[in-house]
Amino acid sequence: MVTSVPRLVVAAPSSGSGKTTVATGLMAAFAARGLSVSPHKVGPDYIDPGYHALATGRVGRNLDAYLCGPELVGPLFLHGARGCDIAVVEGVMGLYDGAAGEGELASTAHVAKLLRAPVVLVVDASSQSRSVAALVHGFASWDPEVRVGGVILNKVASDRHEELLREALDSAGVPVLGVLRRVPQVDTPSRHLGLVPVAERRASAVEAVAAMAAQVEAGCDLEGLLGLARGAAALPCAAWDPAEALGASRRERSGPRVKVAVAGGPAFTFSYAEHAELLAAAGAEVVVFDPLRDERLPDGTRGLVLGGGFPEVYAGELSANEPLRKAVAALAERGAPVAAECAGLLYLCRELDGQPMCGVLDAHARMSQRLTLGYRDAVAVSDGVLARAGTRMRGHEFHRTVVEPAAGSAPAWGVRAPGPRVEGFVERGVHASYLHTHWASTPGVARRFVERCRTS
Repeated sequence: MVTSVPRLVVAAPSSGSGKTTVATGLMAAFAARGLSVSPHKVGPDYIDPGYHALATGRVGRNLDAYLCGPELVGPLFLHGARGCDIAVVEGVMGLYDGAAGEGELASTAHVAKLLRAPVVLVVDASSQSRSVAALVHGFASWDPEVRVGGVILNKVASDRHEELLREALDSAGVPVLGVLRRVPQVDTPSRHLGLVPVAERRASAVEAVAAMAAQVEAGCDLEGLLGLARGAAALPCAAWDPAEALGASRRERSGPRVKVAVAGGPAFTFSYAEHAELLAAAGAEVVVFDPLRDERLPDGTRGLVLGGGFPEVYAGELSANEPLRKAVAALAERGAPVAAECAGLLYLCRELDGQPMCGVLDAHARMSQRLTLGYRDAVAVSDGVLARAGTRMRGHEFHRTVVEPAAGSAPAWGVRAPGPRVEGFVERGVHASYLHTHWASTPGVARRFVERCRTS
């Protein structure tokens, strides 16, 4: 099957050049013109897709060639872009920066090639004039398989500065498709792990996205960018489908549902949309609840998924919700399946920075000064509700906390590097770990989890 969706990849020479502003602004500007826009983000980042969703009214989706494998990038893209007029893909880091020690793997350039998509290069021009031509020429010619179809100049100081930049770029062979002037930074506040998620600041996030859209609308050639997107080559693959990925039976597709509660709200904002879709395809009724507000789990809960987020920011409020903490502990004590990643791991500990948590795990968590960040190659070392021992998965760590477990706990994963080491917990029906994983890479984990929910 050959499928075509107009698309652009927004990239930059380095982080901090303005990718998020341009990508989010483009999404919102195209949506304001009545187009159905599919938003995507290269890499494992959970926060930018929240802003993308706000700009487009559609779920922001990640495209990660490390977590999911290169072969799934095209199908997952088409799954997200189904029925859309255009897709905008925000890159990660610099255009050619990939997984450490893995060459181009998972870089923006790698994903652009897998998508056969033209790249729009966002360049911070604040401290250069003629040199911009050498920079753009270098990025455009480094890999002949990467098509840099245009450049957007960011932080341009004046009309004269713009004139000098355009003159220099006349010889580079890459058209200028936008010029954004130096303006006060759009209100997108950050903290210890990057931007503050949309769920924590929705009103001001709406204003920030509107400001990005106005900036892009005023400074970019939207028709030229749309024409570039429409020139993208067709993809020789079919859209990913969760039921097909599972090989789901008719009973799973249409039979009785088993209720799986999934944590949401401001404290648990990190999740991949495909996880809930796989759970549903495996026969689950997925119900989202907010551990900050809800004092009990949804009625009939048979399994619990606690994803990532910022429990350290909300430790006091999570701790104060004692009825829910007790309900989670009681569910785990009964042996019900509980899958917890990073924030979920912290929530299951006895305490976080001295604040009582659920006490499901005999472990204590605390904030640290050290950032733990990077891709991980892991193998399950204990049979659990997500995977049998020996199952290989790739994951990503992103936290500034430390968990100090009591002796004798069964680990969840063996991690090759940094290490080798073991990590996480498997107890009764609990699988808790720092690793964020993308279940589309190993869809059987969703089926195994739902099956355990039925029988527990």
